[in-house]
Amino acid sequence: MNEPMTDSAHADPAAAPPREFGAGPPSAFAPPTPWRRRLQIFGWAAAAGLAVLMILIAWLAVTAPLSRSLKPIAPPAISLMSADGHLIARRGAVIDKPVTVAELPAHVPQAFMAIEDRRFQSHWGVDPRGIARAMWHNLWSDGSSQGGSTITQQLAKGVFLSSDRTFGRKAREALIAVWLEAWLTKDQIMERYLSNVYFGDNVYGLRAAARHYFNRSPDRLSIPQAAMLAGLLKAPSRLAPTSNLKGARTRAALVTQAMVDAGYISQAERNALPPARLDVHEEPDPTSGTYFADWVLPQARDRAGAVYGEQEIKTTLDWRIQRLAEAAIRRAPLGGAQAALVAMKPDGSVVAMVGGKNYDKSSFNRAVQAKRQPGSTFKLFVYLAAFRAGMTPDDMIEDTPITTGTYRPANHSGKYRGRITLRQAFAASSNVAAVRLTQKVGVDNVIKVARDLGVTAPLTEDLSLALGTSEIPLVELVEAYAAVAAGAYPVVAHGLPPEEQGWFEKLMQRQRHFSDDQLEMIRDLLSSAANRGTGSAAALRTSTFGKTGTTQDSRDAIFVGYAGGLVTAVWIGNDDNTPLPGGAAGGGVPARIWRNFMSGAINEPVEDTSDAEQDPDLVNAIANIAVETGIGNVGLGVDEGGMTVNIGPNQIRIPTDQPVPVPPQGTPPPRVAPTQPEGEDNGP
Repeated sequence: MNEPMTDSAHADPAAAPPREFGAGPPSAFAPPTPWRRRLQIFGWAAAAGLAVLMILIAWLAVTAPLSRSLKPIAPPAISLMSADGHLIARRGAVIDKPVTVAELPAHVPQAFMAIEDRRFQSHWGVDPRGIARAMWHNLWSDGSSQGGSTITQQLAKGVFLSSDRTFGRKAREALIAVWLEAWLTKDQIMERYLSNVYFGDNVYGLRAAARHYFNRSPDRLSIPQAAMLAGLLKAPSRLAPTSNLKGARTRAALVTQAMVDAGYISQAERNALPPARLDVHEEPDPTSGTYFADWVLPQARDRAGAVYGEQEIKTTLDWRIQRLAEAAIRRAPLGGAQAALVAMKPDGSVVAMVGGKNYDKSSFNRAVQAKRQPGSTFKLFVYLAAFRAGMTPDDMIEDTPITTGTYRPANHSGKYRGRITLRQAFAASSNVAAVRLTQKVGVDNVIKVARDLGVTAPLTEDLSLALGTSEIPLVELVEAYAAVAAGAYPVVAHGLPPEEQGWFEKLMQRQRHFSDDQLEMIRDLLSSAANRGTGSAAALRTSTFGKTGTTQDSRDAIFVGYAGGLVTAVWIGNDDNTPLPGGAAGGGVPARIWRNFMSGAINEPVEDTSDAEQDPDLVNAIANIAVETGIGNVGLGVDEGGMTVNIGPNQIRIPTDQPVPVPPQGTPPPRVAPTQPEGEDNGP
């Protein structure tokens, strides 16, 4: 008997789950297992990645300079450009003939491989192990960083690419490195690298570096000398042994230890090595220059990196303003004296720099290299310290001879005015008032203000500091006055546009701001000095702020101030520090140079100031005399209301309708006190 057929309608529900209405018949194929699904996804991803890689390689092949990577390497050169596109100077480099690896001692290339690329002989242009090691170190280190670039990549970067740090540049660098490895031998790559890498001091290539630092050919380099040269590649300008021998030797010690770790020399050999000794051989500068170019070039070269070929570096210099500065110095009645001028924006961007009368005759930059006494321009820090201590421009100070203690400064030409305001004292550049203020607020507080405003030069810790007896570069003086113009400090002079900073650098280098009261008061004083005081010859129709300075026996004469968004300092003096003829002062030739230059720089016509516009307080300051008698120092001040007589610490006021008292009998005839410019210390 036949068995009944099984009705599918009565099948086990668990074996065939119900299907949704309209879903269609079930598939005849079994669903894929999980591992097959993963394999499919992986295949799709690999195909997509391969497509992206092919597109990337095609793009790199078009944009990367593969066609010229095997051609002779062009020598490096930097063109410094003004902010408005004019060529300032073009600087070449000290170079020499290429080297041949076969002619070098084995330890020379070994020193470079040990510190720069230990697997140079085995990798194919890019070292994944080195990249992974550098990433691991940088992730877990305490702030120090390592690079993963091979010697071949460094050659590609320095010789064939720009100095930008984009992903595209790094990708092209890797492609060129692989290309070089395919077409050149390891020795040829090493020869190109050693013959062109930057070693500091504007020296490129191993042969030129061996000649420059050790006065010998590269085939005669010892292990310590080779290690020192290999160590320079980390930071050529900073580690150049001509300026940082200690740092260069410390780095060379790391190189020799790396040679031990790589198996090139033994530890005993390394321990027996003496430090490298320099025998510097200077080469003449093969190219043109200017004072500004000399100042900015080291930073420009560091920013450019070890990139070959012609590079244009944009600077902050303003071509029109620079020409006005040079013309102002050229037209000034300087005689045999020298002059310097620095002009910058309140943010520190230097727009003009003159370091002397004639660069061709003397390239010594008196604007940044010379350290001279600032004279009374230093009183800016004294009065700012007084305002920090709570004083105001209307507070009174004694402008009378100092008779106590061993330090007894005098005013210019021995003129005194009795009891006056701080505003009057600053405008007339009273030396005794500045010393009294320094006594009151403390020398340390004056130094603190100077440091806050960017002065880094050593400062004397005595009362003579108030009169500007410590020597500082002119550019630091301009930075301090620029801080007042900007309302924030410190201001750092720079000749290249600032690079983009991260948030951490911005946080650490942020400026501090003056309080509104202090800023208003110091600007009040600078305005008084420049418009109605000793600097009135510099006054413009635009609001003018500034201060004069004259040092002992008129050895230096300075005017520094700002107007129309420009901060400028002018100095004149002799290189041998001898006195200027005719008792020159900061309110004379420097103030007139400043005014002539500034009027053109800020596009303001110059108009002479009439005598009627002179401050009567200034006239009073000039109409003073001082004598030394048997009864002590006697100072006399004359004004429209009468005469003030200072006898020692005592003061007598004599109206115009009363006779002048006759000195007692037996008093010797008065002897005129020796004259002294502002800022001079006449001793006890």
